[in-house]
Amino acid sequence: MTQTHSAGALQPAKRNRWNATDLGLIAVFAALVAASALVAAIPVGGLGVPITLQTLAVMLTGLALGPGRAFAAVGLHTLLGLAGLPIFSGGRSGLGILAGPSAGYIIAFPLAAAAVGWLAAVVIRRTVKFRAVLLFAAAMATSIVLIHGLGIAGMMVNAKLDFSKAFLADLPFYPGDTIKNVLAVAVAIALHKAFPDLLVGRVRKLPQQPAPLQAATPDATEPKATTQQ
Repeated sequence: MTQTHSAGALQPAKRNRWNATDLGLIAVFAALVAASALVAAIPVGGLGVPITLQTLAVMLTGLALGPGRAFAAVGLHTLLGLAGLPIFSGGRSGLGILAGPSAGYIIAFPLAAAAVGWLAAVVIRRTVKFRAVLLFAAAMATSIVLIHGLGIAGMMVNAKLDFSKAFLADLPFYPGDTIKNVLAVAVAIALHKAFPDLLVGRVRKLPQQPAPLQAATPDATEPKATTQQ
């Protein structure tokens, strides 16, 4: 007996391209990061690297949008700031900021948004229990490795500090970042519940099931070819 099925039925569903909603979310969250950077900053230490709500917005963007759109949103903010728009902390802008002590943090923000977004997608796809705790752990790990790690590297390069002094200069940011990560996770979970398609529906979508096979056709009923001489 022969069996046939529709062409391409066994192929998995392809991921859709970003639509207008995705582009709108990227623009909205880029504006959110910019607004958070313009909130009154608190300079810390002799280098004057400020404490702002920017890390809260960066973590929230990743937790809410996932890796690709989060990287695009925070990267858009960074590019606009480097292009001259006064949207960095304290209204600063331009390429000259890359020569300052906060350069490492600014470079880290798009990478951190993508990393925590990827980790958030993994957590949402694989877990239900303790999701808030795991998302907080993802945010803290991303903050420590990328934001604080590159922040320290930036101070070592631009401020000519050795590692121990750069680490001590970065240390006062940890308590605030811990609180901001808690808030980012709380807001992100609320967004996921209110708008499941924002991220949860995207990462937990089941792959396309293969189409059912058509009924088998007995060979005996198939017309036989005849030849003529």
